[in-house]
Amino acid sequence: MLFDLDHTLWDYETNSRETLEELYGTYNLAARGVTDFESFMGSFRAVNLALWDLYDTGRIDTETLRRERFKQVLEPFGAYSEALLVDLNRDYLAICPEKANLMPHAHEILAYLHGRYTLTIVTNGFDEMQHTKMRAAGLHRYFNHVVTSQTAGCKKPARGIFDFALRSNAAVCHEAIMIGDNLVTDMGGARDATIDHVFFNPEKNSHQAVVTHEITCLSELRQIL
Repeated sequence: MLFDLDHTLWDYETNSRETLEELYGTYNLAARGVTDFESFMGSFRAVNLALWDLYDTGRIDTETLRRERFKQVLEPFGAYSEALLVDLNRDYLAICPEKANLMPHAHEILAYLHGRYTLTIVTNGFDEMQHTKMRAAGLHRYFNHVVTSQTAGCKKPARGIFDFALRSNAAVCHEAIMIGDNLVTDMGGARDATIDHVFFNPEKNSHQAVVTHEITCLSELRQIL
């Protein structure tokens, strides 16, 4: 079984929000022109989502994502400075992966699946950060392998990362299933690799994609697997 990590098991939104609240206070961003935390959070969410889409589709690299993220958030508030950018980026990357919030029922369903299947993480996240997240949240004990884009040499949705994950498990495509929250990188990539897939859609967002299975809560995996 192949699992995405961020937004599927590790609660990126909650962990990111907690980190940004800390940084908002630590660097007194209100006094720098960032009028309120919710505006800061909303701007970060929009900018981060757009940059990750560019990263996942190969249009920007890691360095650009990290450099541009807080720059684009701060500039509209007139709060940008190179020194502040460096501080925020460094602390965000240090603090956020240490957060341990998971999606509802993550531990419960992983404990159930662990005794029945071989589990592997397949993620576009950065190698060191993803291992830090898993250690902080107590996830390593469930997984036989952690396949990052850095390890595999290619990113989802490229077929290569899925083939790498299958080889790591001495498995073939019809023996695997991919669980993830992204219709392009997770579902589209699995489809192209001829792997069955489960779209995790907790917000019940409408879409036109054809998927093997769709769930709104991780606990529903019991009904499929």
